[in-house]
Amino acid sequence: MKLRNVLPLLVVTVLVGCKAPAPKMTDDTLVTSQVNGVTLTHRYIVSTPTEFTPVNASYRALYAGSLMSTPDFGGKVLGQLENGKTYTVLGTVEHSWLAIAEEDKPELIGYVPPRALVKSELYAQTLKKDRPRVRRAGSKKTTCVNVDSNSKACQNADSGTWIIN
Repeated sequence: MKLRNVLPLLVVTVLVGCKAPAPKMTDDTLVTSQVNGVTLTHRYIVSTPTEFTPVNASYRALYAGSLMSTPDFGGKVLGQLENGKTYTVLGTVEHSWLAIAEEDKPELIGYVPPRALVKSELYAQTLKKDRPRVRRAGSKKTTCVNVDSNSKACQNADSGTWIIN
């Protein structure tokens, strides 16, 4: 009789101690990490930075740069920035790279080099400075020499001929 009571108790004890297997991690599985007191939510493929300084500011893309899984060029390319699109810079990480998120979303989507983005308020000014400047015609240097005390000769910059004044 005691054996009948002990056997179900043993089965219940064994089953209570079992845990369900952990779900398999895929590249798109969302995980959370804590770095320097800041909690980051990101996909499993995006590596957790070792250093993190919060920024939380709006930046715009200067060119269609690569969005990387690690804060260096050795990681996987996760996508491309859209030229001129606004992103939220969550913070700076090692090698001065920027950890970014989609605008108004808290999820870290990857890392970009610091030159790929510029603060939103400086975007128009940065583009204006980057335009090629047109050189003005007519600012050619003339060559003049004194011939004697009251006359001089100048070379015409267009034709190369000398004119005595």
